[in-house]
Amino acid sequence: MRILLIEDDRRLAELLAARLRREGHEAETADNGLDGLERASSGAIDLAVVDVMLPGMDGMALTSELRERGIYIPVLMLTARDTVADRVSGLRSGADDYLVKPFAFAELLARIDALARRAGPQAEPAVLAFDEVALDVRTRRVTVAGAEVDLTAKEFDLLRCLLSNAGRVVSRTELKEEVWDFTFDAQTKVVDLYVHYLRRKLGAAGDIIQTVRGVGYAIGR
Repeated sequence: MRILLIEDDRRLAELLAARLRREGHEAETADNGLDGLERASSGAIDLAVVDVMLPGMDGMALTSELRERGIYIPVLMLTARDTVADRVSGLRSGADDYLVKPFAFAELLARIDALARRAGPQAEPAVLAFDEVALDVRTRRVTVAGAEVDLTAKEFDLLRCLLSNAGRVVSRTELKEEVWDFTFDAQTKVVDLYVHYLRRKLGAAGDIIQTVRGVGYAIGR
């Protein structure tokens, strides 16, 4: 799983991230609520571990905002407070589970695994976003910094594929299979051509699409 640790104790966050990586997960950290919120909203995260006490925005407000945005990734909340009222407040904010510090790493891992099983396959978010670019899956509208951009059907599908796979490289073969069809001529430069069109229409924001030589393209890698 792609796990985001939102924890202002950097030493603890990096220690947990390293141990999660050894367990086979991808793990990254954010040390304040505002950065954590934006990263958790990117579509590139499967589960968030969120400390309650954070600078910028506390963990409960962060979790509530995620739910307001229609983002339902599992959230495991960490706190040093262990009253019933604290636990109830955390769960009512939208958290899926609650773990009190100090805790054993084995329990953290077990709770993450349980949340992953409970969540099952994640549905695609209604809005895919990265930096100033936002794509609404339902209305098929794309905006850059709030201004609508007119894309063709294939340009929209290409951007949707890249945004839904933010954080990893998507090969040209994968893009052809996803955006076009399996029988499309693999020798043509259709992917490169449409990436060129897409970047041009997105303007300066087109720089979010990175070229990975010999492989394909990525957003947020």
